[in-house]
Amino acid sequence: MWFEGIAYAQAAAKNAGAGEQVMFTTVIPLVFLFGIFYFLLIRPQQRQKKDREAMLAAVKKGDRVVTTSGLHGTVVGLNDNTVTLKVADSVKLDFDRSALGRIASVSGEKESGG
Repeated sequence: MWFEGIAYAQAAAKNAGAGEQVMFTTVIPLVFLFGIFYFLLIRPQQRQKKDREAMLAAVKKGDRVVTTSGLHGTVVGLNDNTVTLKVADSVKLDFDRSALGRIASVSGEKESGG
């Protein structure tokens, strides 16, 4: 009878070690997948956000810009939250800064036609 108790204790000890090994082999792929997601998805999005915020902060009067809707204009007025664009001789429109898509060219530079 006491032999059965010893055998049971030895089997339980072996299974405990196997359980830790199974958990370890399960955690490694999860850490690997998180690393892939971080470097392929999270990090590039953070870099894009940082670059966009820098671009919005660098906008100044005279810059040619394109809004996210595709409207081209020249910055004639700036505020903390808004930008005034001149799109024609007597047409000025106010936009949120977040509506700016990109800076087309700096004032004084001529865009070359192709």
